[in-house]
Formats: sequence, structure tokens, C-alpha cells
Amino acid sequence: MDLVKRLLTEGSLPLDLWQSLAELALQDKRYARAFDITSGNVQETLQARSQLLQAAYPEFQQFCQTRFYRSENLLPVLWHLWLPLALDLANRRQAQARPFVQGILGGQGTGKTTLGAILTLLLKHAGYQTLSLSLDDLYKTYRDRQLLRQQDPRLIWRGPPGTHDIELGVQVLDQLRHAVPGEMIAIPRFDKSLHGGAGDRTAPELVTPVDIVLFEGWFMGARPIDPALFDTAPLPITTEADRTFARDMNIRLYDYLPLWERLDSLMVLYPIDYRFSKQWRQQAEQEMRSPGKHGMNDNEIDKFVNYFWKALHPELFIKPLVETPGYVDRVIEIDQNHTPVTVYRGGDLIK
Repeated sequence: MDLVKRLLTEGSLPLDLWQSLAELALQDKRYARAFDITSGNVQETLQARSQLLQAAYPEFQQFCQTRFYRSENLLPVLWHLWLPLALDLANRRQAQARPFVQGILGGQGTGKTTLGAILTLLLKHAGYQTLSLSLDDLYKTYRDRQLLRQQDPRLIWRGPPGTHDIELGVQVLDQLRHAVPGEMIAIPRFDKSLHGGAGDRTAPELVTPVDIVLFEGWFMGARPIDPALFDTAPLPITTEADRTFARDMNIRLYDYLPLWERLDSLMVLYPIDYRFSKQWRQQAEQEMRSPGKHGMNDNEIDKFVNYFWKALHPELFIKPLVETPGYVDRVIEIDQNHTPVTVYRGGDLIK
């Protein structure tokens, strides 16, 4: 990252150092394929990345300060991941006549919130207006979820398939995709703190038309699988009741397909080991308890995380998306420290 620091300081680099940056960009073949970087366009690509870096870096530093991040520590992620992602979104939006909808699949701890905030910042400096929308914003109202739980007592927590207002999601995405200048669009928002943590819909946010929609969720884009796979499902799916629950959640995914059809692209924030999510949840709850606030203990976390693994197990639903060509535009592998380590196209397992 010394070259990128020098680029920030001096505004440019000698030709031989540009060549060094180009060689680094082409060194990882999967990375180069993920961002369509070739020997023929690498210099132009890096010039565009450099221009956006220098335009956005002062605000990026301010962003890091508000979140107690060290901007220099995030410089490698900024250069190798966030800047090329932002430029790709800008190019893809420019190539079509309507707003671009980018789906982002990722569980807790994978960095969805940070990614959305950074992309919004960078895209603003590239001249594009961005809106962040979460699958959580589409939860059914508290009252409707209470009625749903009476019908199906297994839905003890919000989150699994069936707890969202899919019709509302389709309506909102269609309005965003086909908005006309000056139109006001009501974006649903959800407050998780209401009703003792059960959460409820709040007043919608009124927005004008945007260029890019970042639509994220923990099972964004997940598709139904062969029910026979539940016969030999991994832990914690162990009992016949677990398998029945998993099959029922699988069936409910069909209802979400019209929502996924509104996505122009899907990226996955993919932990190298899906079990990291339980560790990350434990860390988050420990940090919450340290100032004296209420937080789940380890036993409660086990039950909570296992519940969602029983609903849509990552090995059964997320891994196929990552490994099958054509489903996912980009896979961003996340290590145990929440850090992006590798980027490649879905199905591109050849290094």
C-alpha cells in the first residue's frame, strides 16, 4: 500500500510505479476476472480508480473517524475492493436507462452496513445518487407477525422466509426502477427496538429518484433447493422436526423469486467458514453487555444462530450460489477478522 499512499500524497506516480500497480492488479487472475481487468485496460482502470480515490479520500477519512476506524488501515480494502466496486456500479448504471439494483447477500459480521456506507460515499463523488434498502425494511408489521406466529408457532423470531411483505418489496423496487424526475417514493423502514425488541414498521422515508439501489439481506437471492438434500442436512438440522421446518422454509423461498427478479446483480459477502457468524454474534453481544446493556448469553446465542441455520443453512443455500456459475456476479470472501481477503466471480473457483 506504499504506492497508494504515495499516490494520495503526490497525486500521481512515475511510469514504472504505475506499471507495478498494474502488475499487482493482474497478479490475482480471479480478482482480475471479477473486475474485467486485462492487460489492455489495466492502466485506464487504475487511472479511474486513482481519480476517485483522490476525490473521495478526505470524506472517507471523516467517515472513518466517526466510526473510530483508522483510515490508513482500511486503505488496502478501499483500493482493492471498494473503489473498483463503486466504479463498476457507476459503469453499469451508465450502461442502462434506469436505476441499477445491486443485491448484497451477507450475514451479521460480514460488513454489509460498512460496504453500503462506503459505496454510497464513493458513488456520490462519482456523480451518482444511491439508496440503501434492507430486506429487514420489508418485515411485516408487528401485528401481522403476531398473527403469523399464531398460525405457525415455529416462527419465533423475525427473519426467516415468510416474515417479510414481499408484495411491498416488489412494489417499492418497481417504483425505484421506473421512477420519473420529481416523483416522491415511499421507502419502508423498520425499527428493531420497538415492542421490546420485536420491532415494527415506522413511517416511510420519502425519496426522489436515485441512480443505484443497494438492496441487502441475509438470504438475498437465495433460491429453493432439492428437498431431498434435507435428508442428509448438516448440523444443527438433526431431528425430523428440524427437517420439516427446513423444507417449509425452502418452499417459502419460491415467494421471494419475484423480488430477486428485480435485482440487476448479486454479490455475496462470504465467510470462509460460515460458523464465524456464531463467533461474531458472541463478540457483538459481549460488547453490548460490557456497558451494562442487555445482551444474549452464549447459550441464547447458540439457540438464536442455530434457528437461522435450521431455516436456511449456509452450506445448503449460500454455498451453491457461490459455486454455481451464473448466479452471483461477485463473491467477496471474509476472514475471521471480518476482513475481505479474496474477490472472484460466482463459480470461478480456478485460481
